[in-house]
Amino acid sequence: MSNQRKVAAITGAGQGIGRAIAIRLANDGFAIGCLDFNADTANDCAKQITGGGGEALAVTVDVAQRDQVFKAVAEVVTRFGRLDVMINNAGLGPVTPIEEITPEIYRKVFDVNVGGTYWGIQAAVKHFKTRKPAKIGDIIGKIINASSQAGQVGNPDLAVYGATKFAIRGITQTAAKDLAALGITVNAYCPGIVRTPMMEGIAGKVAKENGKSLEWGLEQWAKTVLLGRISEPEDVAACVSYLAGPDSDYMTGQALIIDGGMVFN
Repeated sequence: MSNQRKVAAITGAGQGIGRAIAIRLANDGFAIGCLDFNADTANDCAKQITGGGGEALAVTVDVAQRDQVFKAVAEVVTRFGRLDVMINNAGLGPVTPIEEITPEIYRKVFDVNVGGTYWGIQAAVKHFKTRKPAKIGDIIGKIINASSQAGQVGNPDLAVYGATKFAIRGITQTAAKDLAALGITVNAYCPGIVRTPMMEGIAGKVAKENGKSLEWGLEQWAKTVLLGRISEPEDVAACVSYLAGPDSDYMTGQALIIDGGMVFN
């Protein structure tokens, strides 16, 4: 392929929001690095993209491990010749009532959600820095991090997850200031309630505690959404498509909320 085609690497691309982002950006013309902890789902995502005429590479990675993230991103660059967009999407979202938080849960979720964001940023910058902006204001790379509506306001029973998503907003702002002179933008997206396996797990737990169905559990969350429905992964992917594309070149340090009207900021 031509090295002129832009390349995006996406962590957590095997399912849910990450998969929808990978497919959307492939349709936008990007070659895609499908990075995921689960080799089978990463491969499935890559096959769906290549089956539709796009280009993709599946890479297995534990984003909590810095060396694995660097290696995975390097594999994408070796395959496609460049990196233009790094999307730190992988994350864990366990239900954690405040009195039930353990050191093990705390470390695991922070290592994946926050650590994975740090390592993804570092790995991307290593490759972005091989190019220089032609002039002030030129963008040579984009980093896009997954925060959350739960990173804007505290939500019940999500003290650990929410804390990581607040942290990611702070990391995004600081990285934007640190990297702007290199021609690198850093932004985040903040989904609300999205029909993903992770969200179904949260809603399912609430439903089970109340002797109700999964759909009942999802409906309870939908009541908090101004537009009256929970979102689909493709709704979030559309926002990320904007952040990955040229129309957002003059935006950095921002966290776009795409939650159907749960939080106004």
